[in-house]
Amino acid sequence: MTDTYKGYRDPALATLKNFGVRVWSDVEVESTRGSFIGIILPRSETADASHVVLKLRNGYNVGLRHDTITAMREAGYKEAHYKIPEKQFPFDPGKPKVKLLGTGGTIASRLDYRTGAVIPAFSPGELYGSVPELADVCNLETEKLYGVFSENMAPEQWIGTAKAIGREIEKGVDGIVIGHGTDTMAHTAAILSFMVQDSPVPIVMVGSQRSSDRPSSDAAMNLIHAAFTAGYSDIAEVMICMFGPTSDQYGLLHRGTRVRKMHSSYRSTFRTISDIPIAMVDRKKVTPLRQDYKRRRKDRNVKIDTAFEEKVSIVYYYPNMSPDIIDALVDNGYRGIVIAGTGLGHVNKPLYPALARAHKKGVAMCMAVQTIWGFAQMYVYETGREIMELGVFPASNMLTEVAYVKLGWTLGHTRDLAEVERIMLTPINGEITEREPHNGYLVLQGGIPEVEAFIKSYRK
Repeated sequence: MTDTYKGYRDPALATLKNFGVRVWSDVEVESTRGSFIGIILPRSETADASHVVLKLRNGYNVGLRHDTITAMREAGYKEAHYKIPEKQFPFDPGKPKVKLLGTGGTIASRLDYRTGAVIPAFSPGELYGSVPELADVCNLETEKLYGVFSENMAPEQWIGTAKAIGREIEKGVDGIVIGHGTDTMAHTAAILSFMVQDSPVPIVMVGSQRSSDRPSSDAAMNLIHAAFTAGYSDIAEVMICMFGPTSDQYGLLHRGTRVRKMHSSYRSTFRTISDIPIAMVDRKKVTPLRQDYKRRRKDRNVKIDTAFEEKVSIVYYYPNMSPDIIDALVDNGYRGIVIAGTGLGHVNKPLYPALARAHKKGVAMCMAVQTIWGFAQMYVYETGREIMELGVFPASNMLTEVAYVKLGWTLGHTRDLAEVERIMLTPINGEITEREPHNGYLVLQGGIPEVEAFIKSYRK
C-alpha cells in the first residue's frame, strides 16, 4: 500500500483512495478550479499532506487541494523507475584524469519526460549518459563523500572533503571537481582555501542554479566547464566555476576566498568581490583575466591543515542592538566573533561593555563591513578607534563569511589573541588584497541613461 501512494498522507491520501487512483496514474480530474489531465506524481515525505500533485501535459506541475477535487478517473498507469541507464565511460590515455567528489545535491540528471521526475546521476556511467560531452574532456572518476543539502555542510564535511582532496592528489589525479549546492558553496570554497594549501592541481567547485528538468538549466554546461578547468587549466587554486553572463556564453573562475553568491536565482549569481575573476572558461580554452594565480605543478606535494574551532559566530550589527547578544555568545563558550559593522566598521556605544568583557574572557573579535565591497578602516573615526581599544581588530577587506571560516581555522591553531590577529591579517590565498582594482566594484544601475544605452547596445 505504501508503494502505491508514495509519500502521500491524509487527507490527500484519503482522496486518492476514495477515487481508486494511484501514483503514476494517468488521470482526468474535475475540481472546483476546473478540469485537469495529467500524471499523479509522488510526494516528498516532508511535503504538506493536503495536495495532490499532477504533471500536466504541457510539462508543468500543479497542486490540487484535496477538498477542491470532485472526481478523478484513472485512464492509464505506468510506474516510473528512478534509474539512469549507465554507459561505460570511455577511457582515453591522451586525456587527463579528473576526480569528481560529491557532497550532495544533483550534479547532473536526466529528465523522465513522462513523469517529469528528475533522476540524479553520479557514477561515471550515469554522468556519461546524462552529459556525454564529458568524455570529450577527460577520464572521469567519481566518489560520493556526502549526501547533504548545502545548508547542512559543516566543519565535519569541510574536514572530510579537504582530506579526500589530499588523498586524490597523492594518487596522481590531474584535477579535482567538487559538486556542491550553491547556497553555501562560497563558504566551502573559502575554508578549503585554508585547509588545502599549495595544491599542485586545480580544485574546482561547481553546482547549478536550475535543475536539469528546466530548458534553462546550467548544470551540464557548468559541469563541462569545471571538468575542462580541472583537467587542462594551469590554475592550481580552489575556485568556483559557474555561469559568467546570464546567457550560456562562458563560465567564470572565481578565487575561493573572494567570491559570493549575489542572487537567489540568476544563473550568473556568483561574482568576485573587490577584485576580478581569475579566468573565463568555455569548452575549448581557459582564458586568464589575471596572472597572479598559483600554477599547476607536477609534484604531489600539498598541505592539508584541517584544524577548526567550531565555537565561532557572525554578528550582524543593526541599530539599537542590545549587548546581551554578545554576552550570550560569551556565556555559551564562543571563542571567536566576526562583527559585520556599519560603514568602515562601527557599532553603537551600548555594546562597548559587552565587547570589553568578551575580550577579557579571551574571545577573539574582528570587524568586517556590511557594505560587501571595501575595507574595515576603524582608525578613521573616533568610534572605530574606541572599538579597537576594546579588543576588536579590523579584518581588512575580507568578506564576512571568509573572515568567519578563517577565524574558526585560526582558532583551531591558537588561542593567543595577538597570534590570532597576526594569522588573520596575514594573507594565505587572496582573502586580503592591498587595494581594490579600479574595475573591482562595478554596479550597473538600471534607469540611468548611460547604463540603459549600454544595455540596449549589448542586448540586440
